[in-house]
Amino acid sequence: MDKIIVALAGQPNVGKSSLINAISDAKLKVGNFSGVTVEKTEVVFNYCDEVKCRDYEIHIIDLPGAYSLNDYTIEERVTKKFIEEEDYHLIVNVVDATNLERNLLLTAELLETGKKMVIALNMMDEAEKEGIHIDAKQLSDILGVPVVKTSAATGEGIKALEEAIVEVYRKPATESKIVYSDVIEEEIARIVQFLEEKKFQCKIPYKNVAVKLLQEDKAIYQYLHDQPVWIELLPIIREALSHLYIHYGTKDLEEIFEDERLAFARGAALEVMRVEKRKEKTLTEKIDDILINKYFGIPIFLFLMWGLFQLTFEFGAIPMDYIDQFFTVLGDKAKDIFGTGELGSVISDGMIAGVGAVIMFLPNILILFLGIALLETTGYMSRVSFLLDGFFHKFGLHGKSFIPLVTGFGCSVPAYMAARTLKNEKDRLLTLFIIGFMSCGARLPIYVLFTAAFFDQSIAGNMLFLIYLTGAMIGLFAAKILNILVFKGEDEPFVMEMPKYRWPSLRLLWHTVYSQAKMYLQKAGTFILAASVLVWFASNYPKYPELEKAYQTKIEQTQDSTHKQQLENELQAKLLEQSYLGKIGKATEPFFAPLGMDWRLSVALEAGLAAKEVVVSTMGVLYSLGETDETSEGLKNQIRKNIPLPTAIAFIVFVMIYLPCFAASAVFTREAGGVKYLVYLFLFTTSTAWLLSFIAYKLAGVFLT
Repeated sequence: MDKIIVALAGQPNVGKSSLINAISDAKLKVGNFSGVTVEKTEVVFNYCDEVKCRDYEIHIIDLPGAYSLNDYTIEERVTKKFIEEEDYHLIVNVVDATNLERNLLLTAELLETGKKMVIALNMMDEAEKEGIHIDAKQLSDILGVPVVKTSAATGEGIKALEEAIVEVYRKPATESKIVYSDVIEEEIARIVQFLEEKKFQCKIPYKNVAVKLLQEDKAIYQYLHDQPVWIELLPIIREALSHLYIHYGTKDLEEIFEDERLAFARGAALEVMRVEKRKEKTLTEKIDDILINKYFGIPIFLFLMWGLFQLTFEFGAIPMDYIDQFFTVLGDKAKDIFGTGELGSVISDGMIAGVGAVIMFLPNILILFLGIALLETTGYMSRVSFLLDGFFHKFGLHGKSFIPLVTGFGCSVPAYMAARTLKNEKDRLLTLFIIGFMSCGARLPIYVLFTAAFFDQSIAGNMLFLIYLTGAMIGLFAAKILNILVFKGEDEPFVMEMPKYRWPSLRLLWHTVYSQAKMYLQKAGTFILAASVLVWFASNYPKYPELEKAYQTKIEQTQDSTHKQQLENELQAKLLEQSYLGKIGKATEPFFAPLGMDWRLSVALEAGLAAKEVVVSTMGVLYSLGETDETSEGLKNQIRKNIPLPTAIAFIVFVMIYLPCFAASAVFTREAGGVKYLVYLFLFTTSTAWLLSFIAYKLAGVFLT
């Protein structure tokens, strides 16, 4: 006969004792917990599994009621010590169905232990009298553990609870589904990845170790302190805690995780509970009645996003001309200092022109990131996730996919990492494949450049919003196709943190925007600088002295300044076409030719595989050659002159869809689980981008010319 030891845990007054008494033929043992005067109640009874023909002796130890696993009271200390240190097989967490949200706070803490668990949803008879209806199956899917409806008064569910105890005992432990905010999940993932790489031996799951480290649990710190891995792990923990302190504006980790559990409990309760009789609404509920209204919620969200892109374009355009003029003057000064030879050209046309073309769009980037940070820190983004859950499910996506997807409008790297909050493998992979359709901040300079070149200032902001919205809608339809053909499986239930609305922290906003601006400028000063110099070299070599000499003779012989300028431009065009860059562009031009693109646009797109910002810097180098004096027109005017509108639209569509940058691709490979997924992503995005660009080019050719 197998012996099963069960820890019965719950908050005070949830009916644990009544539940024990409802078990028939049970032997009651009463004593004290070791070293304290707190009463220890233990119930022993036999259970016969007729299907398996096996008998079990079940020992249920009724732990003192505790609102949380802390040391505030002696009862809570006893419960915490038993849960964390004693030997037992599983936990039965008794939850008051009439006060589900508050009770789920302790449930969240118990899930953090990583122990096997069963939820007894008690007092269901009273809950139904109060008009409270709870979907036990949905709650079970959300928590990742069995949920049994019970009533000690009527005896409802007692037999089912006994069966659930035996079933959970027999089966191997499964990871609970408690999730935290993206910030904490990101730090947990970093610690887990480190422990996996070190192949660290531990009795508890890596995720539980990571959570306890972030909570500064004394026991786990003492255990790891004497391990060799501690020296390398400590800097990771310090950086993680520093990140949490900045994000939450406090160093009180207990407060941080209490808020996280409260948000999780509130979201879970909201998802599974329906109340017929409602109490007086709180301010948060009154605001939610408007912002997540099933009729007005989505239009309000679209209006806010439209407003954000209007601000991005209108206010961002103000300093752009000044930045452009600054780098133009700087380039001219560089040529005055270093001459018009090779050195002056590489500094002016390569470094300054390439980097300047990227930095010019920094104001737009700052406004976009500030807007997204405002929506996140006020608690609004979580509401949008809840609001869009039903809409997303129509496309095969999970409601929680919204956070990674909207993060993708900022940068694909954190967006891919944010997809870790999706516990279902199918939902996670599908979301990873769609994130690239959400235009990241690095693509914004390309969009701003082309909208400014082809559309009037008064509607450019609307066009920018339309580009982002179109990319997102294409992503949703792509998700539907992938869901039908590739990522098949059952949909995962939705639960999302529903924090109270709060004023945004200026410190957090500053940290978010500053970090993104710093990252953007670092790329401009390092990676993009190197790429710009490489593009300059490839566009200036090999040299053709005979061709240059022949044209130089013609230029010297002509007296007409206009004709002289035409000959100089013609020379530069021929040299460019015969350069390394031109040869690469010419070799790949047939692939892009049906889209109306010449070799220069082909090269720009290929350079964008390294980083999307390089697309603008590459075009800055390519289209500025031949006209680099003080009468040169801006890059947008060069684009307007050299690129037809249908080709520009096809180019934008291709940029909108094709593979993200190297850094994002590397993170995608790691998060998806292998290089093969990156190959699939490349084939999927490239073929989709080409097909839709071709359609856009043909339609634009019919209706816009």
